[in-house]
Amino acid sequence: MAHNNNVEFRKARMSDKDIIWEIIQQSIERRRINGSSQWQNGYPNEQTVESDISKNFGYVLTIDNRVAVYVALIFNDEPAYSSIEGAWLTNGEFVVIHRVAVSEEFSGQGLVKKLFDYIEEFVKSENVASIKVDTNFDNPAMLKILETKGYVYCGEVYLAGGIRKAFEKVLM
Repeated sequence: MAHNNNVEFRKARMSDKDIIWEIIQQSIERRRINGSSQWQNGYPNEQTVESDISKNFGYVLTIDNRVAVYVALIFNDEPAYSSIEGAWLTNGEFVVIHRVAVSEEFSGQGLVKKLFDYIEEFVKSENVASIKVDTNFDNPAMLKILETKGYVYCGEVYLAGGIRKAFEKVLM
């Protein structure tokens, strides 16, 4: 990626909804082709995106004002995380990362790693010390990113009809 590109991390707007939904559909299809069971049961869907944006959970990473990556960031609210087979590192406030999706047009450029940097800065700026995230066993790309970014495997959670690997990173 050229260094003169203008990269911005911001809240998603309702006007971004169609492009975000398109990007999520690309991710659903990519997972299907890669043989992953994640996101193959009608979730997330267009309503999920609309709900994320209206609740201020939706964020985008834009390159030259074009949406490249989508993510939902949810403060202190993931009921599934209250029962973990294992143990979280902390019991205080946290932010949950959900629904990371990269546009086909920008895939393979390391943008998810960049996204995680922006998320960590943002979460720290909100004075929240911990990020929690889960992913499928069969999502090697995300598992690799979590490992690279220093997320600690905490155990398993049951979410959206399946067992997920749960991770946490303590920021401060």
